[in-house]
Amino acid sequence: MTIEATWEHHGYEMVVGLEVHVELATATKLFSASPNRFGDEPNTNIDPVTLGLPGALPVLNRHAVELAMKLGLALNCTVQKSTFARKNYFYPDMPKAYQISQYDEPINVDGWLDLPDGFRVGIERAHMEEDTGKTTHIGGAGGRIHGSDYSLVDFNRAGVPLVEIVSMPDIRTPDQAKAYVAELRSILEATGVSDAKMEEGSMRVDVNVSVRKPGEEFGTRCEIKNVNSVRSVARATDYEARRQVALIEAGDRVIQQTRHWDENDGKTHTLRSKEDADDYRYFLEPDLVVVDPDPEWVERIRASLPVLPAQRRTALADATGQEPDSEAVTVVVERGQDQYVRDVGTAGGAVDRALVFVKEAFADEGAVPGVPAADLAKLTTLTADGAVTATQAKQILTALIERGGGDAEAIAAEMGFEAMDTSELEAMVDQAIADNADAWAKFCAGEGKAMGALVGAVMKASKGQADGKAVSALLNQKKG
Repeated sequence: MTIEATWEHHGYEMVVGLEVHVELATATKLFSASPNRFGDEPNTNIDPVTLGLPGALPVLNRHAVELAMKLGLALNCTVQKSTFARKNYFYPDMPKAYQISQYDEPINVDGWLDLPDGFRVGIERAHMEEDTGKTTHIGGAGGRIHGSDYSLVDFNRAGVPLVEIVSMPDIRTPDQAKAYVAELRSILEATGVSDAKMEEGSMRVDVNVSVRKPGEEFGTRCEIKNVNSVRSVARATDYEARRQVALIEAGDRVIQQTRHWDENDGKTHTLRSKEDADDYRYFLEPDLVVVDPDPEWVERIRASLPVLPAQRRTALADATGQEPDSEAVTVVVERGQDQYVRDVGTAGGAVDRALVFVKEAFADEGAVPGVPAADLAKLTTLTADGAVTATQAKQILTALIERGGGDAEAIAAEMGFEAMDTSELEAMVDQAIADNADAWAKFCAGEGKAMGALVGAVMKASKGQADGKAVSALLNQKKG
């Protein structure tokens, strides 16, 4: 079976729903006072509740409930009365042989998440549950249980509070799946609900994939468990869709199952047949009461929400004349530097140029860069007025970053950057035309790429001091 062809090539569309498990940023576990802390020595953050010892009773963590509601409100969900249920299954890292989760009455329902390009993904539910422990398989290949010599269980993570965000099957491309996870992670970080560190397992993604011809019923889905990076979400989604199309085109059928994404070979592999809800024998948790938050509590939490990334992108786009999903706006907001760009504008600078400078040169500067906004504002005005060229501006900006600020105009003078006299620039353009007759002929014949060679020759002759836009204008003028 070959799976090289894309799913689109055969006229299929993928249907993707995501289940994202997020560990909440509480000090203690969901039902006990043991620490919720990553990286401690194995089996030190435990207690009778964590270990499921007879007679140990759960006590619900109020802060976890507040964080769950906060996330639900950030995802435009309705917060409602909810109950906990026992989800029964046996696994070595589940000491009680059941997991306390929410089933038919989750705390958050009917929300949505808008991607940067405006595409809306529905949120079916965002319910609370406890995390499992962690099993580490020793020996063998790939850290999987098959072929391992033995396994070690760490119960530190067992009982850590989770919210599982279940999307509607609205996603149709790997890029949309990737954008959804990235946007969700930015919301988690902005609200402080979770640190969302995928490398530490505090945000884990299960990807449900099926394929169909447009207009047909949904196909049989397969679930890819615990995909642990944004990039891998897109890769796993694309591979699984291609695998299913290859099966169908070969006359076989897709079997509902749970699969594992292998980062090394770039493929999904079978883990087990997919369980249905009936297999878990859900029933109401008898040791916990109904969670029924009053409207005032919900509204207090709503009022505590920060300005979310989507709103910040819109504000920055409006200020700079860009689209909200442009790369510059997206990157700067993701870094938390959007307020700094607006501060440059408040200081009298050109925010559109500030956006470009910050996006290109401030990757390591943090949300509050070391260059004062007023100093960058001066550089943007020098650039906008044509007092320095784009190339010179980059050198001045490098100096500003290295020095932690300074007078951009004084640095320009120090570096010998002065606007070139028009007659001097025109002489250089004439010389470039004479020295590059072939490029000039091609440019005059309408070959746009030839301009680059001519502009490059002038920039070299001027040692980077010529204004590229002015050179281009002169060339077009001489072309007639």
